[in-house]
Amino acid sequence: MFCKKCKSMMTPSEGKWICKKCGYLCDATGKECIVTKRNEDKEILVIDENTETLPKTKAECPKCGHNMAFWVLRQMRAADEPETRIYQCVKCKHKWREN
Repeated sequence: MFCKKCKSMMTPSEGKWICKKCGYLCDATGKECIVTKRNEDKEILVIDENTETLPKTKAECPKCGHNMAFWVLRQMRAADEPETRIYQCVKCKHKWREN
């Protein structure tokens, strides 16, 4: 489903469709729609608590100094930009992005 306001791809969330770009919100059928203000301070979950299946690599945690971390790739910007590698420390669960 595409946003009627900004034409971006909408994602399902708790039985509704939401536009991550502008905050436009629709019910599951797409008929009842409201506009909400986008919260810029909201963090988006990129690594959940189920980390058993994620790959591990040698990466030093900036918080505790441990040298092993889980990692995932996420497309954070436009499709013509490179992916962002996100790490989570195996020991202290601290999360950071690749510089």
